[in-house]
Amino acid sequence: MSLPASLEGRLSLPLIGAPLFIVSNPDLVIEQCKAGIIGSFPALNARPKEMLDEWLTRITTELDAYQTANPDKPVAPFAVNQIVHKSNDRLEHDVELCVKHKVPVVITSLQAPTMVAGPIHSYGGLVFHDVTNIYHAKKALAEGADGLILVCAGAGGHAGTLSPFALVAEVREFFDGPIILSGSMATGDQVLAAQAMGADLAYLGTRFIATKEANAEQRHKDMVVESTSEDIVYTNLFSGVHGNYLSKSVEELGMDPKDLPEGDKSKMNFGSTGLGGDGDVKKVWKDIWSAGQSAGMVKEVAPAGEVVAKLRAEYDAAKARLAGQSAPYQVTAEAAE
Repeated sequence: MSLPASLEGRLSLPLIGAPLFIVSNPDLVIEQCKAGIIGSFPALNARPKEMLDEWLTRITTELDAYQTANPDKPVAPFAVNQIVHKSNDRLEHDVELCVKHKVPVVITSLQAPTMVAGPIHSYGGLVFHDVTNIYHAKKALAEGADGLILVCAGAGGHAGTLSPFALVAEVREFFDGPIILSGSMATGDQVLAAQAMGADLAYLGTRFIATKEANAEQRHKDMVVESTSEDIVYTNLFSGVHGNYLSKSVEELGMDPKDLPEGDKSKMNFGSTGLGGDGDVKKVWKDIWSAGQSAGMVKEVAPAGEVVAKLRAEYDAAKARLAGQSAPYQVTAEAAE
């Protein structure tokens, strides 16, 4: 296991703030990077598409200035999420802008990063790809991914069903490059556990919905704080692909989260769901809010920098706690041989 050289010494915590559709914006990304974790956002959050150029200019300029003013602090690089799917008619435009600004990390989702890897590698950028199973992990590596984001059970948004214990171990049998683990994590203890399991970095999204900088409605932030793991519903109704959503936001649409029909994958989109009556068409992510099972560990809305500082303190405390524990077993001479 190892991190790419471009990430070495640039992180205060082995962590990526996951790209959150609508929610992630330059304010959040900049604060995450200044705090020493990789901040990210979906390219589609910059609307109209011309705004992406402005966002990338601002993020790059502000982080460079902050690093110059704070040469002894680890200022993390940032990442842009590209949705590789036929419904994304901006992909070519947005990738060209990533090349123009030499975006350090590009996170690809849904389909293999075939058309993205070449342009990003042309200037030394990294491509990390979201996967939920072994088949897609191997396919992504064959198509040029430098690292794999293993989206396991309980993650917010589009998530898989496999246990991280199973998926990380199996991927490690054929891949010794960067593994980023996603699914039901919101504390520094869990970031350390991800490393112990074999991952290089943890991937947290739900925890950063409830931050001051996040571009989420206050009700969305509060709902994350109010919810527990039992308030998360896993369904493919809203986008055509299975994902985790806040059941209270589903209830507020007048639907029963325990009795939802099946969705149609062929109609997957990132716009309106077609739900709602009297012309009141609802939109996934905007009206139907996502969160992972880690919502039960989110206790307050706070600035992103404070969230990262708390995660780092929890991480360090967990390491110290484990180092101070005596082994509850005896290693015999025979077993050691």
